[in-house]
Amino acid sequence: MIDSITRKAFLRYGWIIEFPLKGAHPTHKNLFRVVKSETNPVGWRIAYLVIRDKKINKLEQHIDTFESFEPVRGRALFFVADKKESGAIRCFYLDKPVILKKGMWHGIITLGKEAEIKITENARVKSIYWKLGLFLGATRRISSGKDK
Repeated sequence: MIDSITRKAFLRYGWIIEFPLKGAHPTHKNLFRVVKSETNPVGWRIAYLVIRDKKINKLEQHIDTFESFEPVRGRALFFVADKKESGAIRCFYLDKPVILKKGMWHGIITLGKEAEIKITENARVKSIYWKLGLFLGATRRISSGKDK
């Protein structure tokens, strides 16, 4: 099942990057809002990811950084889990920019030839990988990891 990214549905994993209460603010002034901040002496980086994978068999986790995923071009699916259990994996259509909480398992695939995603994260990122034993794709679970 592929879920839409809504504030309520994604809250367990992170935040949508958006300005709250659209229409409730003056329309003749620029608006600015810090969505998420963190004091961290490490600094941060902006990256650009071109996704060509149509299926994945692992998720990754960064325990000490928030991470933004901001769709730029193409269509992508975003798999997330808050614990290392295959039943906890949820799939979202990545049509809105989001911030992933620290420690969330995640992976991205494209629904077309490729998709492009802007990512912001700490300058130094430690990645932990979870080999799933199955493939995740547009149909969610495609096959066991033995069917490579």
